[in-house]
Amino acid sequence: MEIQKSLKSVFAGSIGLVTLFALVGQFILSASISKLGTTDYVIQFFSYFTILSNVSVLLCCFFTVFLVKSRMGLFFTKSQTITAVTLYILIVALIYNSLLRFLLHPRGLLSLIDELLHVVTPLSFFIFWWLFCNKRALLWNQIFYWLIFPLGYLLYTLWHGWVSGFYPYPFMNVSELGIGRVILNSLGMTLVFVLIAMLLIGLGKWQNK
Repeated sequence: MEIQKSLKSVFAGSIGLVTLFALVGQFILSASISKLGTTDYVIQFFSYFTILSNVSVLLCCFFTVFLVKSRMGLFFTKSQTITAVTLYILIVALIYNSLLRFLLHPRGLLSLIDELLHVVTPLSFFIFWWLFCNKRALLWNQIFYWLIFPLGYLLYTLWHGWVSGFYPYPFMNVSELGIGRVILNSLGMTLVFVLIAMLLIGLGKWQNK
């Protein structure tokens, strides 16, 4: 048991360090080429689902290694929370590598950071979930709770885009696609969230057997 806890902490710590490096690197390098003011830049930076999902991974890893008995630690180390974050970061990897990879062409260190945020962290956190997450507490109805964060993100993005004209992803750009098309895209994305969530719970139940 103690060996497993140690391995869990080492694995979580390693993922956390990689994710922290990628987030800080992305923030600094993007800031160096941004023409926005500080406040607008920070708001736009944290308007990406990729960034928020990687921050969620970082928090889960941090509280797995440190302050696990604190109130925040108990929340971020729950199997339901870790599974929800696994869902979000897998969606990041799926959408980026299927839709967005060929639209962006980062170079140098930005290219490395791009791979860390969209490939390395999602894959490694999924492995962490598979190896160390207690899946006995996972229930099918929890999927509806896991959709609250993406729905809140969608509503925020539409409001922020309406106010500022900034949309972080092309399939959410109301200015170019119209609200009807964006709603259809959002429904499609919701279906993807549900399917991946069902897959994770199914895998968890299969693993328990």
